[in-house]
Amino acid sequence: MNLLQAIILGIVQGLTEFLPISSSGHLVLFQNLLGVDISTPQSQSMIVAFYVALHVGTLFAVMFFFRQKIMEIIRHPFSKLPVQIVVATIPAVIINFLFGDFIESTYLSTVLLGPGFLFTGAALLISQKLADGNKGLEELKTSDSLLIGLAQGVALLPAVSRSGMTITSALILGLQRSFAADFSFLMSIPPILGGALLDVLDIIKEPTVSFESISLVNFIAGMVAAGITGFFAIKLMMNVIKNMKLKYFAYYVITLGTLIIIGQLFFRETIEMLF
Repeated sequence: MNLLQAIILGIVQGLTEFLPISSSGHLVLFQNLLGVDISTPQSQSMIVAFYVALHVGTLFAVMFFFRQKIMEIIRHPFSKLPVQIVVATIPAVIINFLFGDFIESTYLSTVLLGPGFLFTGAALLISQKLADGNKGLEELKTSDSLLIGLAQGVALLPAVSRSGMTITSALILGLQRSFAADFSFLMSIPPILGGALLDVLDIIKEPTVSFESISLVNFIAGMVAAGITGFFAIKLMMNVIKNMKLKYFAYYVITLGTLIIIGQLFFRETIEMLF
């Protein structure tokens, strides 16, 4: 992986992590379009390590954007908001524990990209038609948090948007749009942080990963690009949710998913040449 590829993937991660268009799906798509080598165990381990770095970059973005709320959580760690964030994290942890190996294997292929984008688009169209709910933090139930967390667990699959799934499920459950957005972004912090720590431990234990195969300059460039673009993507997404304009993202991912499926069905040889 060269520096330009690292920066482009960082920008893609930052923009798509918080927009409801699936960062995982776009990373797999651009990784193939850019010709990033994943043909060997060493290169596969390298790309997994690089994606960890990109997620750390977006983690910094969301923590900086919500720094006041995070400081309040630190001061009152057992208040309702942090407790419900922890509750919402549980389903994704269980799903990753049970199906982690399968989920990781899907990121090395483009098979699920089309269906995943279509699924995300359908969810966004549903959210577009939902009226603003009346539930805030005080009305939030533990069962609500678990269901939103389950939606986050489904979004572990490539091309299924985490923010799209969590915001849609929150709106279905009657949460206010502004609170649904805040809760969705804040509940992304534990899984991103926990996933990064677990992946780092795996990388340390992985004999195929060496410092020679991982350019620290590329990693840092990707992280910075992901962090900067992620911050502005959050600002954009907050306005989009409040103004009920998610349908435009739905049109985009449905079009993208459809084109990918058509390409895989009727232009397989061309796709294989590109990928």
